[in-house]
Amino acid sequence: MAGREIGRTAIAPEWIDYNGHLRDAYYAVILSDVTDSFMDQIGLDSAYREKTHCTLYTLEMHLHYLLEVKQSDEVSVQLRLIAHDKKRIHASFEMYVPRHTSPVCTAEAMLLHVHQGETVGSAPFPSEVMQVLANWQEESDAMAPTEPPSRAMGLKSR
Repeated sequence: MAGREIGRTAIAPEWIDYNGHLRDAYYAVILSDVTDSFMDQIGLDSAYREKTHCTLYTLEMHLHYLLEVKQSDEVSVQLRLIAHDKKRIHASFEMYVPRHTSPVCTAEAMLLHVHQGETVGSAPFPSEVMQVLANWQEESDAMAPTEPPSRAMGLKSR
């Protein structure tokens, strides 16, 4: 297993492009949606957000498109923690469909815990969430690495 499953989704017909597969932008939509599920699982659910005015912002995301996703597919997303600190989560995602044993997409994201008030700024996680993250981190650290870390893109001069 690459990580803990955090969500599943069917592919909507309007997400399919003229080539008959999932349009690239919808991989990010799926990851954004399952990040909400991850938030619920670690204690940053809607009640928490309403009470504290805190949420997660995505600071950066790197996507690696590996295999085509068709309209008939159901995507499952697994997450593991690469690292976390008192305000940030560095997460790794893998997307799977039943007809492939390899991931169809991998992604890395840097997430920041933010307080949204008069001013918007980073905020430390509450201790209960830090404990949940520590447990996820321990579980993630016990798993064998399954993907290369993100890398900088660029064209080399010849």
